[in-house]
Amino acid sequence: MRNQTVLISGASVAGPALAYWLNRYGFDVTVVERAPSLRAGGQAIDFKGKTHFTVLERMGIIDDIEQERTGTTDMIFVDAAGKKLGVLAGEFTGGDVEILRGDLSMIMYKKTAEACEYLFGDSISALTETADGVYVEFERGPARTFDLVFGADGIHSRVRQLAFGPEPGFVKHLGRYYCVAGASPWSADSAGPRERATAYAHNAPGKLAISGGSKAQQLYMFAADELDYDRNDTDDQRRVIKQAYADMGWEVPRMLAEIDEFDDVYLDSISQVNMKKVSYASGRVVLVGDSAYGNALGGFGTGLAVVGAYVIAGELAVNQGDHAVAFVNYDEIMHRYAKIAGNSNAGRFLAPKTARGIKVRNWFIHSWMFDLMLKYADKAVNDIDLKDYPAMVGGN
Repeated sequence: MRNQTVLISGASVAGPALAYWLNRYGFDVTVVERAPSLRAGGQAIDFKGKTHFTVLERMGIIDDIEQERTGTTDMIFVDAAGKKLGVLAGEFTGGDVEILRGDLSMIMYKKTAEACEYLFGDSISALTETADGVYVEFERGPARTFDLVFGADGIHSRVRQLAFGPEPGFVKHLGRYYCVAGASPWSADSAGPRERATAYAHNAPGKLAISGGSKAQQLYMFAADELDYDRNDTDDQRRVIKQAYADMGWEVPRMLAEIDEFDDVYLDSISQVNMKKVSYASGRVVLVGDSAYGNALGGFGTGLAVVGAYVIAGELAVNQGDHAVAFVNYDEIMHRYAKIAGNSNAGRFLAPKTARGIKVRNWFIHSWMFDLMLKYADKAVNDIDLKDYPAMVGGN
């Protein structure tokens, strides 16, 4: 097997999934993660359809996910007085199975922690490709050389920036921001019942505020040009939200008063990675998950990350570590499948900029056209010829 030593940047979802498959196929895996430890809780993410569940089954983690799954949450849109205007069923917002991001990360971490090296509290600062490897410099640890480097570090990928170029060349801001604040109530008692829950949502032009449900205790979404704030500073993120929602009624004043009590506040742009005409690989460096085909809150990111990790690891295994061949095959397969990530803009749908747009959205979610959109999504999520890589490499 060629290219035995590999470095993965990112330990959220794509990174541990990739670590699992590469280790299974005999690669020597190191994972580096900027955070000092796995991030607990986080917003709820979901899987749906045969393709996602086939990969999860081959990883042997379906039962683990079922044990940690959240409850289904219906989202009820209300006016300022609390009158119901429309309902988004939990089957739309939560897929076939929903789980907190932190819980999924922990499941996959436990599958790989003994066999793979994890470097927490560090990140890649420089990449230099040589004739037979990649010389990697870290912010804290000593430099090392790896045969291959994988960027599984999200939409704002450091690996993509270092190997492909500055973020503006690959990431498009879609005109809105979102903020998840407060752990989902499901994270407080993971052994509790997963009953059907309800979240309440209120719109003003260009703004959405959600209280309750499985995603988080609070969720905000608002229209804005690109903002200057510190993504690593929770207080700065609270400032942005309080400023954006200072004049909004309904339950928002109560929510803003509570946001100071939450340690876990995450604000980011709703952005889309555009590499439709660009290879996901540059030499010995390749991107997986949101770093390659992310679309924030688009509804398909977690599934794409897990499938992408499965495909790139499988292609490397069946091609005996020949990255040149494996990366070309991965490009062809995932560019086609990842098209689904470019067909949605959650911000435009959930936070219309006009009062008329809000009324049209509320009408749309109860129309036959909405049902047709759901059927298209169900078809697209399974639109891939998924190879049985474990069997192809001898069931390792």
